[in-house]
Amino acid sequence: MIRSRHPLAAALALAAAFVLWPPAAGAQESPVVIRGGHYFDVHRSEMVPNHGITVLNGKILAIDGAPGAPLPAGARVLEVGDGEYILPGLVDVHAHYNVNLDGSGRRDETVVNPVVYLANGVTATFPAGEYDPDRMLELRRQIDRGERIGPRIFGSGPYFGTARPGWNQQMTAQQIYDEVDYWAERGVTGFKAKGIGPEHLRHLIARAHHHGLTVTGHFDSGYRNTTNAIDAIQMGVDRVEHILGGRALSPDSAAYPLWVKVDVESPEFREIVDLFLKHRVYFDPTITAPVYLSDWTSREGFDYWIDERKFFTPEVQERVRARGPRRASPLMDELYWTMRRTTKAFYDAGGGDLLTLGTDNPSRGEFLPGFSAHRELHTLVLAGIPPAAALRIGTINGARALKVGDRIGSIEVGKFADLFVVAGNPLDDIRNTRNVRWVMKAGQIYDPAELLRSVEGKLGPPPPRTAAR
Repeated sequence: MIRSRHPLAAALALAAAFVLWPPAAGAQESPVVIRGGHYFDVHRSEMVPNHGITVLNGKILAIDGAPGAPLPAGARVLEVGDGEYILPGLVDVHAHYNVNLDGSGRRDETVVNPVVYLANGVTATFPAGEYDPDRMLELRRQIDRGERIGPRIFGSGPYFGTARPGWNQQMTAQQIYDEVDYWAERGVTGFKAKGIGPEHLRHLIARAHHHGLTVTGHFDSGYRNTTNAIDAIQMGVDRVEHILGGRALSPDSAAYPLWVKVDVESPEFREIVDLFLKHRVYFDPTITAPVYLSDWTSREGFDYWIDERKFFTPEVQERVRARGPRRASPLMDELYWTMRRTTKAFYDAGGGDLLTLGTDNPSRGEFLPGFSAHRELHTLVLAGIPPAAALRIGTINGARALKVGDRIGSIEVGKFADLFVVAGNPLDDIRNTRNVRWVMKAGQIYDPAELLRSVEGKLGPPPPRTAAR
C-alpha cells in the first residue's frame, strides 16, 4: 500500500501506474483508492464526505461509505485535502475544436485544444459540427489508443446545413441517408444541423435515429428555408441550441432580433417550453457565446484566472493586440441577457434536468473553450440557477444528452473514473471549479499545470506550405 499526503505529488507518483482507456489487452492495474475531501453526488445534489473511491482498470470499482473501510490488497492511496472537492468530469456538448485566428475561416485545431480541455476537467466533448471530420476522427482514435492526450471525443461528423462549406441545397433524401450511413460506420455519436431546411432535417433525424444516434441543431425562425425549433421538436430532434424558438419568432424575420424581445410570461414562450418538457428535448443555452462576439471586457466572469492568450503563437498574440478591443454589438449584448433570463425561466418551469453545458467558442485568439466551460458554469449561476444544479447541468445532464449517462457524468460504481479535484467548495462559490488541482480520466491522472505548460505558444495558423497542401 502506497500513501502520499500531498495530492499533486501522489498524482504524479501514480501516473505511471495508469493507462488510458481502453487498456491494452491483458493489462492489469493495481487498485487506487482516493480518500479524503468530499465528492459531488449528482443525485443528492450535495457534497458527500469521501471515505474512499476505489478505481480499477479505468472504472470506479467501489465507493466505501464508512470511515476506516478496509483497503483492497496492494492498493495505492491518493489523499485529497480537507479543503478539496472531487467533481465528475465536465461534459461540454458544444465543444468546438475549430478556431479562426487570421480571418481566413475556421479550421479544426487538434494540438492545443484537446490538452486545454482536459486540463480544465472537461473529460468529455461533443464538437457540435466539424470542419475537418476526418482529422477529428483521427484525433479521437489517437486519444483512444493513448497516443495523444485529450478528453473523450463523441464525434459529430460534418455539419448538415449551410454551415458546411459547399453544402448542396439540392441534396436528396438518399444522399443524406448515404452520408449518415457513412459517418455512422466510422463511429460518430451524433450530428449537428445548422442552416438546414425542414425536409433535409426530417431525413437527417430519421436516418440518425435508425442508427441510434442523436441530432442537435442551431435553429432559426423558419426564415429563408431555415427550421424553427418547434418544427424540429415535432420531427423528433434530440437537442436544441442557443434559443428555444417557437411562435415568438416569425418566419418573415431572422430569429435573434425577435428573440431578444421575447416575453417569458407569454403564451408563446410557455408553449415552446411545454413542448421541450413533453418531448424530453435537451436545451443547450450557450449563454456565454454572444459575449465572444462583442466587448467582453466589462462582462462579469470574463476575467483571466490564467492568461489564455499565452497559449497562442506570438504572431497571433500580436495580431490580437493590434486589433484592439472588440466593438460592442448591441444585438449580441441583448442576446446575452435574453439567454440568461430565458434559461432561468426554462429552469423554473421544470427544465432543470434538460439543460446542458456548451461553450460554443471557436477561438479568435482571446479565449479557449476549455477555460470557458467554467465561465458557462459561472454564468448559469449568475442567471439565478443554484450552484448544485449548475454542476448537474455540466456533468450528468450532458452525459445523458449524449446517451452515455450510464458510463460517465457522475461518480458512481461501474462508471469510468472521469473526475477532477478542485480547491474550494463550488457550492459556496461556483468559480472554485477553476481551481483545478488534478484531473483523472479513465484512471489516468494528469497534472493540469504540466499539461498547460506543454502547449504554451503553440496555437496559431498553419504555415503557408501546410495550408496549401
